Amino acid sequence: MSSIKISVVQLPHATGLELPFYATEGAAGMDLKAAISEPITLKPMARVMVETGLSIALPQDYEAQIRPRSGLAAKNGVTVLNTPGTVDCDYRGEIKVILINLSEEDFVIQRGERIAQMVLAPVTKGVFELTDNLPETSRGDGGFGSTGKG
Repeated sequence: MSSIKISVVQLPHATGLELPFYATEGAAGMDLKAAISEPITLKPMARVMVETGLSIALPQDYEAQIRPRSGLAAKNGVTVLNTPGTVDCDYRGEIKVILINLSEEDFVIQRGERIAQMVLAPVTKGVFELTDNLPETSRGDGGFGSTGKG
């Protein structure tokens, strides 16, 4: 696995929290933690923007994707609403995570709780070329469900 350097500022409200890290050698994402002063009760079907207390500077042509934690989703029905969220390389503000509670029970977010994961990815930029026709394919213009049998 290759690596890149990321400059990070830990904001005052994140003092005492560990910086994100890879939990295993093969992990693709680093857990982000809630940098909150008081617990937040997330009601069923409610959403909240949770501070992480981190600002980063990504290298040009990289993004950070903010994704749900599978354990939080499976055990508690809590997920990242705009998944994956994108942190652009020129953004310097605090990383915040939009969580939604899809369960039927309240979920309490505690300070330092792992709320999402961050995956770094290279960005490829597309350039549109206007044309009158597209190359033919066996699928053609078949849309949603058009490739399945059933």
